[in-house]
Amino acid sequence: MKEKFAHRCLIALTMVLATSGLRAQHAGNPVIYADVPDMSMLRVGSTYYMSSTTMHMSPGVPIMKSTDLVNWKIVSYAYNVLDDVDELNLNNGKSTYGRGSWASSLRYHKGVFYVSTFAGTTGKTYIYSTRDIEKGPWKAVSFKPALHDHSLFFDDDGRVYMMYGSGRIMLAELNEDLSGIKPGTESKVIIENASSPAGPDVGLPAEGSQLFKVNGKYYLFNICWPKGGMRTVTIHRADTITGPYEGRLALQDKGVAQGGLVNTPAGKWYAYLFRDFGAVGRIPYLVPVKWGDGWPILGINGRVPDSLDLPAGKGYDPGIVASDEFSRKPGAVPLPLVWQWNHNPDNSKWSLTQRPGYLRLTTGRVDTTLMLARNILTQRTFGPVCSGVTAVDLSGMKDGDCAGLMLLQKKYGWIGVKVTGNTRSVVMVSAESGLPMELEHIALSQQRVYLKADCDFRDRSDKGYFYYSLDGKSWKQIGAVLQMAYTLPHFMGYRFGLFNYASKQAGGYADFDLFHINDKIASND
Repeated sequence: MKEKFAHRCLIALTMVLATSGLRAQHAGNPVIYADVPDMSMLRVGSTYYMSSTTMHMSPGVPIMKSTDLVNWKIVSYAYNVLDDVDELNLNNGKSTYGRGSWASSLRYHKGVFYVSTFAGTTGKTYIYSTRDIEKGPWKAVSFKPALHDHSLFFDDDGRVYMMYGSGRIMLAELNEDLSGIKPGTESKVIIENASSPAGPDVGLPAEGSQLFKVNGKYYLFNICWPKGGMRTVTIHRADTITGPYEGRLALQDKGVAQGGLVNTPAGKWYAYLFRDFGAVGRIPYLVPVKWGDGWPILGINGRVPDSLDLPAGKGYDPGIVASDEFSRKPGAVPLPLVWQWNHNPDNSKWSLTQRPGYLRLTTGRVDTTLMLARNILTQRTFGPVCSGVTAVDLSGMKDGDCAGLMLLQKKYGWIGVKVTGNTRSVVMVSAESGLPMELEHIALSQQRVYLKADCDFRDRSDKGYFYYSLDGKSWKQIGAVLQMAYTLPHFMGYRFGLFNYASKQAGGYADFDLFHINDKIASND
């Protein structure tokens, strides 16, 4: 009897291991468990490129590269600085959190790559172009107005358009050089109510337009959000770009929506979409597509699958996030592409050469709040759990300075050092309530301290934990658990941030020795 039971257990174990091995060989959804929203994607030969939204971050509109649709690496940005205005520069008490540049459109036409975007901050539409999407250089043109959630489209007859709008979808023809809307033409209403396939009671009208041409037909993807329902994909099709268009509901599952179509060299089709997923942000999914009666049919029996017939993911470090020792060889790129500044940086106030092997952040002015401080250097957090660690040399800090490691969103939290007179203290500050509150401080008698922030996004628990260490080995938790929350004023998943700001006098500096990222956290059960 015992032998039969043992035999059955062995069989069951073998099946579990075989199933786990099978799963390990294939990709799963989400494809990227990090904030990569508003994707626009294309394939050139056997290589895929994807643009995304990072709004108020600089540089902006990241370009990612993949050879399998699953494993992605940031290879470029469309711009270093979107524009030179107070809101983007964090000057005169102004900021542009949650704004900056929004949904981009990525296109390839006659050997040239194009990335277009728009900004409510400036009221402009921007178009960037290059022959080398990975190395540049990029040429930029801009014009007014800002065409909301537009799709740049090069038609077969040589004419260039942007399809855009919210609820009411519009079509504008552009100049041949893309410098603006073609004189003598007016934007036309192409679809009066693009939300109608999702029903009569829609809260968020159809937006996020992405236009494609397949086998001579035009296909327009949009997202809308029925009241009391979920984010929904609609598709309209037409025989000519000006219509008439007929529409249908294309996908309504898990709130996975907004994106478009891409195919593989072997002829398989996928829809790239994203899902709102709490504090980690808006995360990408891939959905298999079949064709029937001239329509793309999304999902498997109308559902978003958990596994995909694609190679397994290898993780995000390096590629989308990465550790950094801040050591640079001569001629090396100053900052790897995984880093972005919160708003436009003041390049005179940060350095990797003033003290080789360290990132030095020097204060250039007095600020009343961390959210207006310049030169916060950021990377994405990612799920299901992640950890960021840094070490800081405090010897250059002045009275009133605060420096450390933060989890950046409107309801932020940070662990760091505050200087008061001649006293240094390790502090934990939480803005969970909407206002920053110092929850704990501990006197510090040494010049170097290690700081750590852990994120737990499992089951959307969205918890942030903060620690410090005097030797980089033994860690002590400090303050309180931060209940992270995705807020629309920031419109972005939480990010790790390294910062130094002055509350009394400018000129102090903090030297960051390292930044290490990990996909494991301390047990907080």
